[in-house]
Amino acid sequence: MSIEQNKDVVRQFLARFGTGDADGLIDSLTDDATWWIGGKPTDLPQAGPKTKDGISAVLRGIGAKIPGGIDMRIHGMIGEGDKVAAEVEARGEITNGRIYNNEYHFLFTIRDGRIAAVKEYHDTLHLKSVFAA
Repeated sequence: MSIEQNKDVVRQFLARFGTGDADGLIDSLTDDATWWIGGKPTDLPQAGPKTKDGISAVLRGIGAKIPGGIDMRIHGMIGEGDKVAAEVEARGEITNGRIYNNEYHFLFTIRDGRIAAVKEYHDTLHLKSVFAA
């Protein structure tokens, strides 16, 4: 696939967050996909490496906490080979009434039109404080 096609895969993937389409997000991943979330697992249970099954549970949990979806606004994107890096701002209203507004840097690896790996960096303190009861 071309770099532009890989960027389109990422654009479509991030757009699915806005619709709350957890199944579509999961279907966008290869069967052997991996996802690493920055942070210390002792401080943030979502942090660390995940398999497709592990990240599926996280994605479904996000959908339950932000039923209106998350606007994933792309501020920048660059691609090389099978990799796409994206700077993204996420915004959504949580069921506890708080607004989640975090900034991300993602590194995606694309294989055959699907996402094979993700590395996710974000403000872990904001995530933890906003989602707290």
